[in-house]
Amino acid sequence: MILITDGGSTKCDWIAIDSSGERLAQKIRTKGLNPAILTETELKQIISGSEELMQFSSDVSHIFFYGAGCGTEKPRTMLTHVLQFLFPSANVDVQEDTMAAVRSSLNHNTEAAVVCIMGTGSNCSYFDGSILHQRVKSLGYTLMDDASGNYFGKRLIRDYYFKKMPETIELAFEHKYNLDPDYIKFNLYKKANPNAYLADFAEFMFLNKDSDYIKELIKSGIRVFAENMILQFREELDTGIPVHFAGSIAFFSQDEIKEVAEEYNFKVGNFVRRPIDGLVDYHIKNL
Repeated sequence: MILITDGGSTKCDWIAIDSSGERLAQKIRTKGLNPAILTETELKQIISGSEELMQFSSDVSHIFFYGAGCGTEKPRTMLTHVLQFLFPSANVDVQEDTMAAVRSSLNHNTEAAVVCIMGTGSNCSYFDGSILHQRVKSLGYTLMDDASGNYFGKRLIRDYYFKKMPETIELAFEHKYNLDPDYIKFNLYKKANPNAYLADFAEFMFLNKDSDYIKELIKSGIRVFAENMILQFREELDTGIPVHFAGSIAFFSQDEIKEVAEEYNFKVGNFVRRPIDGLVDYHIKNL
């Protein structure tokens, strides 16, 4: 049995297939498993707490885990050890979430493209057809993650408190969320996964996209992302390669991304909301 996993900071999707590529169960979802944020104990608790997953613990021969926070050695190694402990017969391969975006969005395995993630977090890499190139090391949601869910959540909360929202948007925001300052600070500074907490606010944008304020908020965040991340590959972009996007923020911001792409002169390629389905297809083809 093979487990293929798309792991974000907010949620983690698992799909089990057999050696012929047949799915053995419906998609299993757990809480997010970002090893750059969670401790080893917390990772074990989340995984072992899923009865659906643990029923396969002795049957799994391979785990292909693609996850947020897995781009550097220490958290990647920690998660590998956790998975090997819980699935003792499995050969475990942990890779950063950018590779999931690459494998799920490319038109073919050797296509050259710039591939972006815009979900709870954000990232951008260049795939030359065989090797992934990343010129900016991510420092996480506090300093980076432009145009991500947590970025937009932070922008919305700041605009609310700095009185920059139009009145109708402000009232709708108050109605939807608990905006008590002590409650917000508790979630940001005392609870686990503050990035996921911030990202929850991003849904508000897509429920209110008829607002000029919201449209400009989205476009301004995408411009920052384009300038800081996409345009680092200007030389490659000038050859005409596409820029693919993965993640829910990108999927629901397609119009705004296309408008910004025209401003900055790059070619938009595919949009993938959930990389897990493309990953299953990739691994079935490469069994």
